[in-house]
Amino acid sequence: MKNIITQFSRIFVGLLFIISGLIKLNDPIGFSYKLAEYFGEPVFNLPFLVPFSLAIALFLVILEVVLGFLLLIGHKSKFTINSLLLLIVFFTFLTFYSAYYDVVKDCGCFGDALHLTPWQSFTKDVVLLFFILILFFNKKLVKPLFGNTVLNTLAFTSIALCAFMGYWVINHLPLKDFRPYKVGINIQKGMRIPDDAPKSVVEMVFVYKVNGVDTEFTEKDLMKIPAGATFVDRKDKVITEGYVPPIHDFVMEKDGSDYKDEFLQEPKLVMIVSYDLLHADKTGLMKLEKLNLEAKAKGYKVIGMTASTQEDIEKVKKQFGFTFDFYFCDAIALKTIERANPSIVVLEHGTILQKVHYNDISDLKL
Repeated sequence: MKNIITQFSRIFVGLLFIISGLIKLNDPIGFSYKLAEYFGEPVFNLPFLVPFSLAIALFLVILEVVLGFLLLIGHKSKFTINSLLLLIVFFTFLTFYSAYYDVVKDCGCFGDALHLTPWQSFTKDVVLLFFILILFFNKKLVKPLFGNTVLNTLAFTSIALCAFMGYWVINHLPLKDFRPYKVGINIQKGMRIPDDAPKSVVEMVFVYKVNGVDTEFTEKDLMKIPAGATFVDRKDKVITEGYVPPIHDFVMEKDGSDYKDEFLQEPKLVMIVSYDLLHADKTGLMKLEKLNLEAKAKGYKVIGMTASTQEDIEKVKKQFGFTFDFYFCDAIALKTIERANPSIVVLEHGTILQKVHYNDISDLKL
């Protein structure tokens, strides 16, 4: 019986680590954004780690896949199980911290393929910890499936393949796009809220200064506000989250006006997306004006999308000779549309037809 439970734990843990790791390895830049969120001031306040988010993300996801694979083939079982235990303890701490302090809404455990609430993520890690502890106390039952030569070859091959996959998707596109802006999606439909969708329940909280102390009062408590109290602020506290459409923060703003309703009706639209122009790849930026001219010659409307300031926009336009206009959209939305900075998106009446990395502009079919 002990052997059956151990082998089940081995297969369950190994497959889950491989699946979870491969989903994140498919989009390591997206996982790096999540790590940067953890490193930020509201969570662990480790800003010196933010520039290394992508390197840390790649290391963690490759480690996750390789350890899961090593567990399945039984290679270096003591090292593998000890490493898995350390990894799951670390992840369990992160997810508990996120859930308890409500600082990160989605741990990114399964990338954009499956969104888990903080408490769901913590529960998942506790279950994994349980099965890894079974393996930890029964290491001798985790036997290798092959001889050392075959095991070493498989181990090095798995590392090499994971490294190549990471390199490829960073310099091109994710092999599988799980985001709400994937090819084939209509942006207007993605923003719609069904008539029967559940609504958010929001409670208004009023803050008054009472005897020099900021005190909160709900709508029910307004009659209890003492005389002489001074109004400070009003906050909306979400009691129950309502339906949030897959696309909910997309705008095309310029000079205070939102042009998305107009542009998303264009039959031939090219969006050049760069969430941060000053940090965009210079080689990629050098290709954009040529693309702009070629697209316009074929009847396309060409616009830029960025979260950069107007000052930065003018600086980059002058430096690279851009003759197309830029429109503002939040950086998080632009990073969700495409990870590459810059990248190109082709739309027809709001439906995404093509998305390419700046390395693959030659693949565009205009």
